[in-house]
Amino acid sequence: MVNDWGLPGAKGAVANLPHRGKVRREGWRPPPYPYDGLSGLMELAQHHDGGAVDLSVGTPCDPPSKAVLEAFSIKALLATSGGYPASIGSLGFRRSAAGWIHRRFGVELPADAVAACVGTKELVAGLPAWLALRSQDPNRTVVLYPEISYPTYAMGAELAGMQAVPVPCDELGRLDLSQVSDDDAARAMLLWVNSPSNPTGALSDLGSAARWGRERGVVVASDECYVELTWTGRRRSILQEGLEGLLAVHSLSKRSNMAGLRVGFYAGDPELVGYLSEVRKHAGLMVPGPVQLAAIVALDDDEHVELQRQIYKERLELFSQALSCHGLNAPMPDGGFYIWASCSPEPAESDISNGGPLPSWELARWLAEVAGCVVAPGDLYGETASFHVRVAMVQPIERLELAVNRMRLAGSHCSTRQ
Repeated sequence: MVNDWGLPGAKGAVANLPHRGKVRREGWRPPPYPYDGLSGLMELAQHHDGGAVDLSVGTPCDPPSKAVLEAFSIKALLATSGGYPASIGSLGFRRSAAGWIHRRFGVELPADAVAACVGTKELVAGLPAWLALRSQDPNRTVVLYPEISYPTYAMGAELAGMQAVPVPCDELGRLDLSQVSDDDAARAMLLWVNSPSNPTGALSDLGSAARWGRERGVVVASDECYVELTWTGRRRSILQEGLEGLLAVHSLSKRSNMAGLRVGFYAGDPELVGYLSEVRKHAGLMVPGPVQLAAIVALDDDEHVELQRQIYKERLELFSQALSCHGLNAPMPDGGFYIWASCSPEPAESDISNGGPLPSWELARWLAEVAGCVVAPGDLYGETASFHVRVAMVQPIERLELAVNRMRLAGSHCSTRQ
């Protein structure tokens, strides 16, 4: 049966499905892009001498490694620019991706279990629709995702005309799959996990997620683009739980500062990878040849990743301490390059709040006014995150120190809050 969106599903039941709990209506129009609403905060922060310190979007500010830049030689461009690259990625690219997975996680992958993608966001946004076309069960219309998460997991479901259902997280920010209702589990087609988490930095139990999905016939897709920035314990991939029914999604944007080059890969169940590769081929999705050459260099080199890890660790430690000194609950994350900050859980002992916790937008406004830094309010990542802000460590240390010095000069400003 085909629904109103031309996808397999219950007829007439898909057009009004919710996005993050909101009712879907006929004549749907895309909502405002989450970060487009930060202009007011930017304007406040710009009033400071030295301008705004933009810590809102997770866009790396550091350059790619010298070896990656050298890969963009005129010779390399001429050698790869004349013909269309394979949508699945060159054999060299896929071998380098598989080699990196083997070095980092001890998992050996066959060549047909890895494929390129144009950055990982296009895959995250497109995966629900592509899996819906593949499904033979019209009742599988649910996409499960962490209740506090990167907005594109829910948006991908909405773009597919499916139902995005948030999965509660425990006190450590990990998925609590025991809270998924039997009805949602029975209708689920896809479960997203994200470890380390954007925005919380939490590390999920990937083994439990893999078992949960296999027991219910649900594809589990693990977004692991921050895995190289794991601070607590060892790096983990869902592929260490086997390949059946699983996909791991990896990006070179964060680990290698290649966000502008739009290159990543997905790996896992060979049947799933093969199906998605054929779909993406029909859609004309392909990573440019010169970019694949640079990506091979980046994937084959672990040294530049270790250097970048130290840079992010230094920034995180500096800003975590600074925010904590001003009454925020801003611990070092278990992974990623974000600080997930909130008012102290004990307001009576906090400089930040005579009147209780600050909602995320008010807290973001305070940081713009006092420190001249622009951060992302937590409710961009889910309704249960309305007392947090996400602070991205994507500015050089001297810019972060500028914001820290502004906070020191301001003192315990929030104690005067009306």
